[in-house]
Amino acid sequence: MEVGGNGGGLPVNNKQRAMLPNKGGRGEFLRTPRKDSEGLSEFPDFEFEYSDTDKWAAELSELYSYTEGPEFALNRKCFEEEFRAHVSDKKWTDLDAAQHRAHAMRLLDGLEVIGREKRLKVARAILYMAQGAFADCSCEAEVQYWMRYNIFLLLDVGTFSALVELLNMEIDNSAACSSAVRKPAISLADSTDLRVLLNIMYLMVETIQQDDPADKPEWKIMKETFRAELGSPLFNNEPISVMLFGMVTKFCSGHAPHFPMKKVLLLLWKSILFTLGGFEQLQSIKVCKREELGLPPLPEDSIRVIRSMRAASPPASASDLIEQQQKRARREHKALIKQDNLDAFNEKDPYKADDSREDEDDNDDNDNSLEPETFPLERDEVMPPPIPHPPSERVSFPKGLPWAPKVREKDIENFLESSRSKFIGYTLGSDTDTVVGLPRPIHESIKTLKQHKYISVAEVQMSKEEEYQKTPLSVGEEEVEMCATELLYQGILPSLPQYMIALLKILLAAAPTSKAKTDSINILADVLPEEMPTTVLQSMKLGVDVNRHKEIIVKAISAILLLLLKHFKLNHIYQFEYMAQHLVFANCIPLILKFFNQNIMSYITAKNSISVLDFPYCVVHELPELTAESLEAGDNTQFCWRNLFSCINLLRILNKLTKWKHSRTMMLVVFKSAPILKRALKVKQAMMQLYVLKLLKVQTKYLGRQWRKSNMKTMSAIYQKVRHRLNDDWAYGNDLDARPWDFQAEECALRASIERFNSRRYDKSHSNPDFLPVDNCLQSVLGQRVDLPEDFQMNYDLWLEREVFSKPISWEELLQ
Repeated sequence: MEVGGNGGGLPVNNKQRAMLPNKGGRGEFLRTPRKDSEGLSEFPDFEFEYSDTDKWAAELSELYSYTEGPEFALNRKCFEEEFRAHVSDKKWTDLDAAQHRAHAMRLLDGLEVIGREKRLKVARAILYMAQGAFADCSCEAEVQYWMRYNIFLLLDVGTFSALVELLNMEIDNSAACSSAVRKPAISLADSTDLRVLLNIMYLMVETIQQDDPADKPEWKIMKETFRAELGSPLFNNEPISVMLFGMVTKFCSGHAPHFPMKKVLLLLWKSILFTLGGFEQLQSIKVCKREELGLPPLPEDSIRVIRSMRAASPPASASDLIEQQQKRARREHKALIKQDNLDAFNEKDPYKADDSREDEDDNDDNDNSLEPETFPLERDEVMPPPIPHPPSERVSFPKGLPWAPKVREKDIENFLESSRSKFIGYTLGSDTDTVVGLPRPIHESIKTLKQHKYISVAEVQMSKEEEYQKTPLSVGEEEVEMCATELLYQGILPSLPQYMIALLKILLAAAPTSKAKTDSINILADVLPEEMPTTVLQSMKLGVDVNRHKEIIVKAISAILLLLLKHFKLNHIYQFEYMAQHLVFANCIPLILKFFNQNIMSYITAKNSISVLDFPYCVVHELPELTAESLEAGDNTQFCWRNLFSCINLLRILNKLTKWKHSRTMMLVVFKSAPILKRALKVKQAMMQLYVLKLLKVQTKYLGRQWRKSNMKTMSAIYQKVRHRLNDDWAYGNDLDARPWDFQAEECALRASIERFNSRRYDKSHSNPDFLPVDNCLQSVLGQRVDLPEDFQMNYDLWLEREVFSKPISWEELLQ
């Protein structure tokens, strides 16, 4: 796979590497582990609340690597030097609003000085303000309060625009780039100026986008204005996100290896999230779009349904399987099981035939997927009791499946075509109303299908695009709403393929399964110190820092890709298809499968964090002495939020890329994704399991009868948890989609449609000349003023002599 490489190994020897702590992060238990009578492994249910971001404190702490710790004191020193020079010995928190504003203006003026050293000191002083002037605070809550106050003050005086200009200067700083390219090893010191600027910008975006009911009315107005400015082409005639994408490609091309890529990606993610909106906003935009297009409302709120789902039991380990075999052998010698237990079991599980019990028992050992609980205590997995949530989040469903079934118009047409061919012997094309000559049960089937018919926004957009292509004159000019998503797409359209390749290169370098290569990109420029560690403790701390650094990069890239795919899909389906196709061309599908081809439970329960070094804890508390034992032990949390968030995002991206695309579904089959995905089912988190089961469902028909026979519990879990498409023969592979497919033709046809859309809407220079208005009036044509170049006017006599007087004119031919 050729999208990138690893970011380099840990700077420790083998003995020290063996002492490195296990990976890790934050998390909590919801329920105590259970080991039922079938001897299943003890896996907890993870109390993971999927959201746009983690808690604010966690998002702030992930901006800084632990190697940057000493810079907090340096920022404070720079601020106090400036502060003492102009203000009395009062604390920052004791000044009034006018004095705060006056000092912020002085610092802003200081950013415009020519001297680089002086400018950096002022930037560090501003960064200290953005960090909440922590020296005057006694607790973390106080730091966060002053952060919010100071950042709105900095925004009000115009700091962000000045920072963007300085960032542009640093991006174009050819001396720094050429110096970094020549260096054999790049460290934290090479990116000091960039890191300070990006830190301030990130803190401003991350803090302003947070909702706080205590905000003043003027702050709320400033927030909405800032959101609009951030998504508009006000900075360097392009949205801020496009400038950051340019930094990513410049870094991956090798021209600027000193760029602090983690900070760039975090700022890019939060800028996109702030300007376009998160998952709650996406849901409300989708509802509004459907109303505008006259489509029926959504059958359910998918976010609330997923939050109410309960995780299924985890797979059995090898020891548990042996124990199950022994118990099964003992049961054969026991008396018959009570009939009421059998009846209860069959009543609870409607998906198994009465005579299939023995067959499925025989296949238990082959099924490494979801294991049910024992039948005397069988729970209703179809609609399990939801995880406790606040009353507003609870959803009550009727007894049955959690999702309403859906049917596409195409499915109804195919059903009618096959029915007419079978019973009448002729077809009527796309006519879905005429049922003459068909039996009564077929009428009932068609009625049921039409009751569950679902027309997506994408289908309406595709049909409208066909009209624009077929009848451009009669349809007229398309009115394009210039929303933030549209502005961003127009900004990244010329270089979108390069942006996708660059993001995937960095993702590959940060993946834990990647092997170090000599030609790989170095993503550790903003984590490695100038002097390599000399003690085991320092090496262990750096090892944790490097692994944490990579995890944060994976988190940011997965969130960026998913947000862009979802927003582009709502804005216009062909914008989504353009981005998705370039991700597929850049080997995104095998890359994500490579990422999951690891011990995913170890990744999710990894402990790569040192909580006492996290901001803002580290600046308001006395730090305890770190020891190798404390680093080895890590914290007492059960899972890492960012890693579980990344895994779910990557699974959702994989679903987006493969949905309704048979050629890409076959890529899942060819790359043998089924065993990789089944291992991911060990994670007891309902949302993650749902997206794994969706990916298994789309390829089930291609995996063969033996696979289905050996994985009946996985099939049952798919039936229980994934939405049903009526007439979708996903479990048996008897429909047309299971036949050989011309994969290249499918991608080429899609690519042609995308190119026609982009050309029609965005490439005005190559519009069809036949459709351009023509001025046929001789008087108006001759009356137009034509500006001739100066050199032509000076040599007009020569031109007349050469082009007019010296050439014979055949007047007869001219008059004819």
